[in-house]
Amino acid sequence: MSDQTPENGFHISDIAAGFSLLTRLPVPVDHELAAIRAAAAAWTYPIVGATLGAIAATVAGFSLWLGAPTGIAAALALAVLVLLTGAMHEDGLADCADGLGGGRDKDHSLAIMKDSRIGAYGAAALFIGLIARWSGIEALGGSGLFWSLITVGAVSRLPMVLAMFLMPLARTSGLSAGVGAPPVQSVFAAAAIALAISVFALGWGGLVVSFFALTAPLPLFWLAHKKINGQTGDVLGGSQQLAEIAALAAVFAAA
Repeated sequence: MSDQTPENGFHISDIAAGFSLLTRLPVPVDHELAAIRAAAAAWTYPIVGATLGAIAATVAGFSLWLGAPTGIAAALALAVLVLLTGAMHEDGLADCADGLGGGRDKDHSLAIMKDSRIGAYGAAALFIGLIARWSGIEALGGSGLFWSLITVGAVSRLPMVLAMFLMPLARTSGLSAGVGAPPVQSVFAAAAIALAISVFALGWGGLVVSFFALTAPLPLFWLAHKKINGQTGDVLGGSQQLAEIAALAAVFAAA
């Protein structure tokens, strides 16, 4: 890819842009170029997710090596994921629950989702989501935790990319609107990377995990289409949480 067409193709700087967008990790990034390539950099999302999963699994594995119970190790892994992402996906899940669950119409739903305060639906969704993820990580114990969380991290970011490509924007402002729709080559690259990571980490069973991760957010996408006629950054974040829960359950079932 040439510097003259920075919005097209692939670029090594996309990796830094992906980490800058989806995490709080202090990566060196050219913010001007990252803004131009924000949509094209969507192919890196599974790489970002796999890296976060590896870090969380390493922390959990070290705590298990020190003698901590699996419940504490799972809580530490979950804390790492929340801290490294700035809880952006958890916030999206809560906002989706509040807005899509309590909104009277599109404008009201979007207003609720933009409000920084959390309501009853959002609090319940956040609590249930955290419990479900903690239960999934705890159930895995120390057996295959590293590769499992790498796979879960990678495939749970893929629905975000697909929704960005396939669903219209529900509003013209916000994080998702600022990024825009990824080009088709970035979508195919993200899918190829996520599936390759899942197969490398878990064998052919990784494809089963990927299938459940991809299908779990479909009800959320349908509801978002019905209620707000498209997707927002909150919908994307909520889809990642649902995909992660489904992927954890599938990994445990396939073990």
